[in-house]
Amino acid sequence: MLATMLYAPGDVRVEERDEPVIQKPTDAILRLTATCICGSDLWPFRGLNDVSSPMAMGHEYCGVVVAVGSDVKTVKPGQFVVGSFVLSDNTCPHCRHGFQSSCEQREFMTGGQAEYARVPLADGTLIATDTMPDDDLIPSLLAASDVLGTGWYAADAARVQSGSTVVVVGDGAVGLMGVLAAKQLGAHRIIAMSRHKSRQDLALDYGATDIIAERGDEGVARVKELTQRIGADAVLECVGTQESMQTAINCARPGSMIGYVGVPHGVQFDGQALFFSQTGMIGGPAPVRRFLPHLLDLILTRQINPGRVFDLELPLADAAEGYRAMDERRAIKTLLRP
Repeated sequence: MLATMLYAPGDVRVEERDEPVIQKPTDAILRLTATCICGSDLWPFRGLNDVSSPMAMGHEYCGVVVAVGSDVKTVKPGQFVVGSFVLSDNTCPHCRHGFQSSCEQREFMTGGQAEYARVPLADGTLIATDTMPDDDLIPSLLAASDVLGTGWYAADAARVQSGSTVVVVGDGAVGLMGVLAAKQLGAHRIIAMSRHKSRQDLALDYGATDIIAERGDEGVARVKELTQRIGADAVLECVGTQESMQTAINCARPGSMIGYVGVPHGVQFDGQALFFSQTGMIGGPAPVRRFLPHLLDLILTRQINPGRVFDLELPLADAAEGYRAMDERRAIKTLLRP
C-alpha cells in the first residue's frame, strides 16, 4: 500500500509499505476513505520535534472496516467508521469521566496517511455510521476525527454557553473549528484573532462576529476595547506558543475559563501573574471520543459543515505538496484521498 513517511525535517515521502495486519484481538483494519495533514504534523516537518527515525504520519482518518480482531464487538467489516486520534478503551475510570484522551490504555494513532490503517482498541475508539455516507459528507466526517473534536473541546473546556463573549486565539483549522463550536454552544459574541483574509472569511461564515488582526499586546488592547475593558467570558487558545498563551490569559476576564488545545512549544507561565488573573485553565489532548456521537449526528443531519476547513484536496501520492502548502500557509488544511 501507499503510506506517508517523514524521514527528516522537510523530507516527506509517499512510498510502498506493507499493509497492516491484526496484531491484537482488539484491533480493526480500515481501508481509508480520506485522511489529512494536521497542524501538529508540521512541528516535526519544520524540525521543531525530533525525527530520529522514519515516522509513519497521520492520525486523522475515516473509512471502511475490512477486518476485526476476535474481541471486537461494536464494529464489523463493511461498516463506515470514524475514530478519534487518541485510541481508548472507553471503559476505564478516566474514559467514564469523559477524558478518553487520558485512558489508562491510551495510545496515539499513527500511520493514518495511508491506504489502510490498523486501529487498536477499536471498540472504544471507532463509531460506525448507520449507512454509507454521501461522498460530500466525507470531509466533515474526517474533520470530526480530530480538528473538529479538538476545537469543540476548547470551547467546552472554556465553558462557552449561551450569551458568552468568546475570544478564539489562532486562525488555523482548530481555531476555525473553535469558532464553529462556540457558535453551536450559543455564544453571543465571537472574536476571532486572525490576520489572513481567507481564514477571516471562513471564521465569519462559521459565526465570528468580530475579527482582530493585531497580535500580542495590541491584540489584547483591541479585545479590551471591544469588551468595554472587561475581557472575554471564555478564551480558546488554539496555537501553543508563548505569545498565543499569554494573549489568551490577558484577554480573559476574572472568573473566566481558558480552554487550551494548542500543543505547547516553549510555553512558560508567570505563577504570580496567573494567580492574580483569577482565571481558570483546562486543556490538553482533546477527548474527541466524548463528543464524537454528537458531532457525527450534527454532520449527518447537515446542521454543520466543518469540512469547509479543507481548502486543498490532493491524492495521497501528493502528500508532500500538501505539507508544503500548509507550511507556506497556502492552505489551511489539506485533505488526502487514498
